Amino acid sequence: MITPAEVLRLDGKVAVVTGGTRGIGRAIAEACAAAGAGVAVVARKADELDETAKAVAAIGASVLTVQGSVGDPEVATQTIEETVDQLGRCDIVVNNAAVNPVFAPLMDADMGAVAKVLDANIAGPLRFVRAAWHRWMREHGGVVLNVVSVGGMRPGPFIGAYNTSKAALIHLTRQLAQELAPGVRVNAVAPGLVKTDMARALWEPNEDAMARSHALGRLGVPDDIASAALFLVSNASSWMTGEVLVVDGGAGVSVRG
Repeated sequence: MITPAEVLRLDGKVAVVTGGTRGIGRAIAEACAAAGAGVAVVARKADELDETAKAVAAIGASVLTVQGSVGDPEVATQTIEETVDQLGRCDIVVNNAAVNPVFAPLMDADMGAVAKVLDANIAGPLRFVRAAWHRWMREHGGVVLNVVSVGGMRPGPFIGAYNTSKAALIHLTRQLAQELAPGVRVNAVAPGLVKTDMARALWEPNEDAMARSHALGRLGVPDDIASAALFLVSNASSWMTGEVLVVDGGAGVSVRG
């Protein structure tokens, strides 16, 4: 029999969250902290890291910040090394950070920008998992959560590079789940349209109409995804690996116009 007050707790664990200073990443970092985990946050901007560290510490969690881009191969190793050295362990890796500088059909997109998307959104998560595996998880076990997108499950206009990278990350999730089992579980959460700065161009021009296209009648907010993330990194999902949990407000089943 499960104990509801305990099954979602992360007491004594440490989570690394990339892109953890805003939007979905910030909500996941705060959810992990509220559940009892220490948190290491990776992001590019020093001021956002400082503000996030204060907010996470106010929750009562130990916190570490690492400034850098997931597109930098050295950042993954640095983050995991500092996490284990300063926080004592690395039980959870949340690959949330992603880039999307390309807003054009793939036939017209700058190939340099496309390469940047593929590296940051596919190779970046792999680098973090490899670093965590070699430093901690191979011997101690752990959990990996990849933040993908419903765009990785179906094509869409203008963000083909991003959607393709997320499709690849879905497959990488399943590949790693096979390779790292049974000691490490690897799952993904696929948000639909969530009100974040990164997705602002998609929802802000006509939010009401976009909300009506969802069965639940509203767009998502970061905490909607953080709740699912907490489930996937906690013992509540201890018999799940290689899966993608879609959180889209019912958009996939909606018949609303």
